[in-house]
Amino acid sequence: MEAFTRLMKMQQKYQFGFIGILEPFQQADKIAEYMRRIGLEHALANVSGKIWVFLEDNFDVQVLVDHPQHMSLKLTVRGTQEEMVVSLVYAKCTQMERIELWDSLEVMSNLVTVPWLVRGDFNVIISQDEKYGGLPVTINEVQDFRGCIQSCGITDLGFKGSKYTWWNGKSNEEFIFKRLDRCLGNNALQVKYPRIEVTHLIRTGSNHAPLLISYTGVLVSVKKPFKFLNFWATHDTFLDVVKN
Repeated sequence: MEAFTRLMKMQQKYQFGFIGILEPFQQADKIAEYMRRIGLEHALANVSGKIWVFLEDNFDVQVLVDHPQHMSLKLTVRGTQEEMVVSLVYAKCTQMERIELWDSLEVMSNLVTVPWLVRGDFNVIISQDEKYGGLPVTINEVQDFRGCIQSCGITDLGFKGSKYTWWNGKSNEEFIFKRLDRCLGNNALQVKYPRIEVTHLIRTGSNHAPLLISYTGVLVSVKKPFKFLNFWATHDTFLDVVKN
């Protein structure tokens, strides 16, 4: 309840158009009730019930993949008909179980031709720098994740805030911090939304930090009007300047 209370406060502050929740610890049949309390118009849960999505009415939504470890949606903005694919990821804890996720995302990458945002809890890090405390990183699982990112043609969008998004809840010598949660995007996404920004918010009511994604829209090239002042023609060097 503490996490949901915080979500409600964040919704009042930011007025989200899209919310993704991983492992809600609630039965999927409760999703409509939470949708109403949050104040958005659409709600979806993936096949495992571990990924919930809430959206405003501004989007037409098509479910492309409903997988136990990710749900991929095609969003079309009503009016402008702009399209984007968003994949919400909640990866399994073991290396072998995640292989199925990597394979599914790689298949997705061959089908997506529009901006693609991949975000969520991948339950694995990319390098030792993304972990503090605990045992050394297992290189094989790191290489699997790196290989998936490369094959999918997506890159990390970076972040502001704390480096680590997950804490094991322990103190003293037993604590572990990791960057398990991240946002990645294809080239089309970064061209379309060059000012996209990811912020790691403070952990409250959860051992994971919420990720806030914001953007300022598309950079538009504006043609400046041509202006001519008649008195320029009276200047002694006018014809020479025009000729040059």
